[in-house]
Amino acid sequence: MAEAEAVNTCYLDFSTVIPTKMGILLKAYGVFKGYPTDQAFIRFREDNSSWLPDYALFMALKDYYGGLPWQQWDVSLATRKEEVLAQFRSKLQEQVEFHYFLQYIFACQWQNLRSYANSRGVKIIGDLPIFVAADSSDTWVASQYFTLDAGGNPTKVAGVPPDYFSNTGQRWGNPLYRWDIMKEDEYLWWRERIKHLLGAVDYIRIDHFRGFEAYWEIPSTEETAVNGQWVKGPGEQFFAMLEKHLGQLPIIAEDLGYITAEVHALKNTFGFPGMKVLQFISEEEWPSKAENQNIVYYTGTHDNDTLLGWYQDKIQSLMDRPLDNANIGWEFIETLYRSGAAWVVTPIQDILGLGTEARMNIPGTPGGNWRWRLQPDALTEKTTQRVVELTLRYCR
Repeated sequence: MAEAEAVNTCYLDFSTVIPTKMGILLKAYGVFKGYPTDQAFIRFREDNSSWLPDYALFMALKDYYGGLPWQQWDVSLATRKEEVLAQFRSKLQEQVEFHYFLQYIFACQWQNLRSYANSRGVKIIGDLPIFVAADSSDTWVASQYFTLDAGGNPTKVAGVPPDYFSNTGQRWGNPLYRWDIMKEDEYLWWRERIKHLLGAVDYIRIDHFRGFEAYWEIPSTEETAVNGQWVKGPGEQFFAMLEKHLGQLPIIAEDLGYITAEVHALKNTFGFPGMKVLQFISEEEWPSKAENQNIVYYTGTHDNDTLLGWYQDKIQSLMDRPLDNANIGWEFIETLYRSGAAWVVTPIQDILGLGTEARMNIPGTPGGNWRWRLQPDALTEKTTQRVVELTLRYCR
């Protein structure tokens, strides 16, 4: 990883990029709306009619109310009085159409990218968060599925108990599901969500998979995740119902953290591969060729430090001297490549040998995350060739 010194660290300033990009998109929409008979656009609206109209109206109303959460809108809109919704569909028609356009352009560009990747033997893994935000079109449109009070505010929220990342746990704040209500229509909301995602990706990594077996329930009045309790989730019958309607699903189960025998049993019942992260394992668990085949091994995830940052911190704390082994990251990567794991995932920061400055996310912190960006000239021929050699050597 000696090439890391040549890679310039680049961060994205969202506060600058977002308004600039929206201005450009508004100009693009001004041109596009001159073509009302675009057949591809018409088909897109028809194919996505189950969610797109509500989503576009939600976003237009968010703009109208200056970004306020829907729980603070006029009560007739928050509670979705049909006659009032009709008035605002007409009043905000231009803004609604703009959000149709944004979703259409993104869908076209994404499918072009996916087709390009698939044509070259590359599959795409899409991440599916188990929960949604309290201020989202999902909770506004289908509030009956969530633990909300009469004003639309969560009464019980999601998170995890104290763990490796935090002594007070993580209070995510997402409203929990009313699984009993969802079961009545055979989890229609979930089926539509997963079906739509499968139209965009080849595999789905379900974040916080253990929440389907049992989830950490926190009263919304609590400021931390300490005072919560484990509550049983929908478990096996949930995934059985999904398979009944959608067939066998290409799911990867994110089963990190505090995992019980029941969670492993749920995962194994449906043959879902689980996950391992090199930075979390003990010496006794060191990956080998005899490794369980049905796992996806990561050098690190978006929630970890980079390999180099993690190793430097670990060694320097023990040896009190700088790390001078420029190839240590590649040694870790090769260890996973020659293991028996079905798949190996290596963040690009580890391929480039970057340190903590390139870390993507620190769990439990509200801002300053996801800003690192890969520069166009970062991947050199030498680095690319090294990845190719490892891939061929271990049939990855």
